[in-house]
Amino acid sequence: MAGASDQTLALPDGTRLALQVHESTGAARASVVLGCAIGVPQRYYQDFAAWLAGRGFRVTTFDYRGSGASRSGPHRRMRATLDDWTQDYAAVIAHAKAVLAQRPLYLIGNSLGGQLPGLLPAPVQAQVDGLLAVAAGSGYWRVLARPARRGAHLFWYGVLPLATRLCGYFPGVRLGLIGNLPAGVAWQWRRWCLHPRYSVGAEGEAAQRSYAAVRFPIHALSFSDDEMMSLRGTEQLLALYSQAPRHIERITPQQLGVARIGHLGFFRTDFAATLWPRALQVLVDWCAADAGTGPDAPAPTVACKTHSGIDPLHIARP
Repeated sequence: MAGASDQTLALPDGTRLALQVHESTGAARASVVLGCAIGVPQRYYQDFAAWLAGRGFRVTTFDYRGSGASRSGPHRRMRATLDDWTQDYAAVIAHAKAVLAQRPLYLIGNSLGGQLPGLLPAPVQAQVDGLLAVAAGSGYWRVLARPARRGAHLFWYGVLPLATRLCGYFPGVRLGLIGNLPAGVAWQWRRWCLHPRYSVGAEGEAAQRSYAAVRFPIHALSFSDDEMMSLRGTEQLLALYSQAPRHIERITPQQLGVARIGHLGFFRTDFAATLWPRALQVLVDWCAADAGTGPDAPAPTVACKTHSGIDPLHIARP
């Protein structure tokens, strides 16, 4: 793939992460780090990453430890938790920022990739200038979209515990459910998804403070036919980022004249002419705003409220 290079990032604990970097065409406007959905390898996002690089962004994708190209050895021997994956995310962000220190750095987070930024260490949060959250929301099972909610009880209390204990990891590929997950990730994710306040409820006050410390803007793309994330779930996730400027853009397949988008569909080349330019416009607008950042820059505003009636949030509905 022209302009793309495979790289390895060595972490202090000996972990080696597989990265793919798409260099921009010409001078880069900004860095973009793309955080994968749970169980989805970075290769799934390469067409979109290459497209974005062709429009002036330096894009870095990566696989979390114990998954995708970052896995070394059998799945059952992979030792990783969601806390480890958050540190992986942080390391990639810091690495990308060091390469292009004078330019803004934005995150594009698909599902889990839009959840973990709230848990990043404060110094890394300070390096982020915006988060485009794609099909991201709370994973609490009662607020999932209806198709996922129907089988959630069986999955969390039957399939995942049994399969993980038997195999030493969650064999999602074999089961046709999500992807393969290290046991530590599977158990911690289960704990999050069974708590009404998701990660904040499962991890406690420190996690809540971490989300509340986020100040970079968040633009969420929510899809009406997402089989995993409901609008309510997206609202609940963004409510955790209580001090950040937040906006939800709700999109239906009918708007685009297509039969389906779904949870992972945004990144398919089918949407290069329709959905991808929307993401590009958000990044371009942020670049323009960051170029004008200063003491006299106007403060961000919000327009309406979440279902909770507590936290301000702007929702653009179709």
